[in-house]
Amino acid sequence: MVFVGMDHGTTGVSFTVLDDEPVHFKIGRVQLSRGEVSAMNELFKRVDPEKIDLMAITYAMGDGISKITPIGKVVDRGILSIEGAGKVTGGGTFVYDEIEQSQIPTILIPGLHKNSESLDPRFRAAYSHQASAEKVSICYNAHLETGFQDFIVADISSNTVSILLEDAKIIGAMDACLGAMGIIHGPLDLEMIRDIDEGIKTANQCFSQAGAVKVAGLDEEVTRAREVLLQRYQLGDFKAKLAMDTMLMTILMEIWGLNGISRKNLEGVVMTGSVGSLREPYDFYGRLAEDLENVGECVLLPPTSGSMGSAQIARDVFQGAKEILGIKAEQF
Repeated sequence: MVFVGMDHGTTGVSFTVLDDEPVHFKIGRVQLSRGEVSAMNELFKRVDPEKIDLMAITYAMGDGISKITPIGKVVDRGILSIEGAGKVTGGGTFVYDEIEQSQIPTILIPGLHKNSESLDPRFRAAYSHQASAEKVSICYNAHLETGFQDFIVADISSNTVSILLEDAKIIGAMDACLGAMGIIHGPLDLEMIRDIDEGIKTANQCFSQAGAVKVAGLDEEVTRAREVLLQRYQLGDFKAKLAMDTMLMTILMEIWGLNGISRKNLEGVVMTGSVGSLREPYDFYGRLAEDLENVGECVLLPPTSGSMGSAQIARDVFQGAKEILGIKAEQF
């Protein structure tokens, strides 16, 4: 049996083919948005489409559905709107449409939002949106890899989202516009709210400049911001160092906050993402692990955790799982 998972990320679309040995590949947003590459052609170079039993994918915020849903039953690609969700880098829509037209049995994974019945009602009441669908995939991979039941997942890259799980069910999460900084995205502070009210910037423009780039004074494309920031850090740039230290502080605040409201003694914190896994030139993972020692074991997942988790969801739903991390799965 063969299963495929897709992670619809900010800088690219990643796939995992779950066969005897997993096969991972990623296609950059620029290539996709320019039409230079077909995601399905790339997939079919690695696996015979007739051998794929089920594919599980994520798309954008995933706030138009609340269950793991067969793609044929999904309306508007499972989203309410693409507006106000950060920088739209393009390409993902083409991939979704290719998959839909391929006739491969496919399920769509939902994001976490106010209509997600599996979440703690207090999180649903407080926040309309908490995490995009790929965070569900990452959490599932984290659960299977570590065996943890009660833990926090922190996905740290262009944005930062931290998710709380208890008894292997997602309780709630903090989205990038609410809590910790990522490289690009971050919470809206008072100065930004004033800029919005005065018509200087849109809310989405503020959100897309509220991460570490704000502190460092950078205005770079999403795909280059991390590298430019780290280059400046290596050159001893004060603002770049302050940006990394500030991002680290906000992430620690977020994780400790989720730990503080948990009803369980957490087993650990699982980190992933292009920044969460960073060891050089700035040891982001090491510093987080040191400061979170009292929370539990700190575990690092590879960047493939999102697509791998999607493939694992496809496998387990195909084999009869009725829910994943508390999220119901419709029969495909």
